Amino acid sequence: MKSPRYDAILFVSFGGPERREDVIPFLENVLRGRNVPRERMLAVAEHYYHFDGVSPINQQNQELIEAIQLRLPEFGLHLPVYWGNRNWHPLLPDTLHTMVEDGIQRALAFVTAAHSSYSGCRQYRQNIEDARVSAGPAAPQVDKIPVFYNHPDFIAAVADRLREAIEKFPAPLQPTSHVLFTAHSIPLSMAKTCEYEQQLRESCRLVAEAVGLSEERWKLVYQSRSGRPEDPWLEPDILDQLHECKQQQVPGVVIVPIGFLSDHLEVKYDLDVEARQLCDELQLPMQRAGTVGTHPRFVGMICQLIAERVTGQAARTTASQFNPAGDLCALDCCPAPPRRPG
Repeated sequence: MKSPRYDAILFVSFGGPERREDVIPFLENVLRGRNVPRERMLAVAEHYYHFDGVSPINQQNQELIEAIQLRLPEFGLHLPVYWGNRNWHPLLPDTLHTMVEDGIQRALAFVTAAHSSYSGCRQYRQNIEDARVSAGPAAPQVDKIPVFYNHPDFIAAVADRLREAIEKFPAPLQPTSHVLFTAHSIPLSMAKTCEYEQQLRESCRLVAEAVGLSEERWKLVYQSRSGRPEDPWLEPDILDQLHECKQQQVPGVVIVPIGFLSDHLEVKYDLDVEARQLCDELQLPMQRAGTVGTHPRFVGMICQLIAERVTGQAARTTASQFNPAGDLCALDCCPAPPRRPG
């Protein structure tokens, strides 16, 4: 069978506002079609205003794209990299229109989500397809690289960030501090339709193993819950767990945002502001590990995944070894959760 040929890479992410005036339109994009009270949206807007309305995610994505572009030639690839977001500029439909103008026929998409869920996988695939429809009949075919939650280079990059954080503690705390891995909480109705929770636990287990943590020293917790208070979401919440750590007389905690690839606003506010304030109140020593960002192992992993797909080697190497789904997302993966009335 002839290997698929790609003439471009499509980098796909969430997007974020870059000034105060962008915050409400951005959040309206994020919440369109979702049953989230407006007062909740306005409360989240205050998180952005805390940073003058600027989310770091776009700048960090630009830095990651530049790092990928620098490394791709090492893998024998000289492909243009396009960038489109779900919720803010550069928006996916605009990017697909540009790709049509440039004559791109087939692109390989890298989505900035390491774990499978409706919002982290299936919804992005639908976003891409909607953008293709918007771009017209000449729109390029777009294939998505699957998630990489257990890829050894991703695990190694997270483990390095964790070690760096542990080493910031005074020497006596380093071997006794506990680790809280955090990820964005999702509704239980969504969690039941995907492998999000299972994949997160496997990522945590692999990182803990790489760093030499015993099972008693780490836990998976969640952050950034939104939606209706009456709807059940994945727990425990990071703030509740910090109270629990204090009650258990844990000597110190390292928070590792393993469910996030960059230090964007939910990491900066929910962990660096809210969690930090609580730890200060509790007199609980805390360090926050950095996300993988532009870690060389992570950038190399992305380039490797791209190279394997472009050359047709994925079925024999990374994808089949580290992703049970193989080198393509299943058509029916991560379905949308059933909508509740009201």
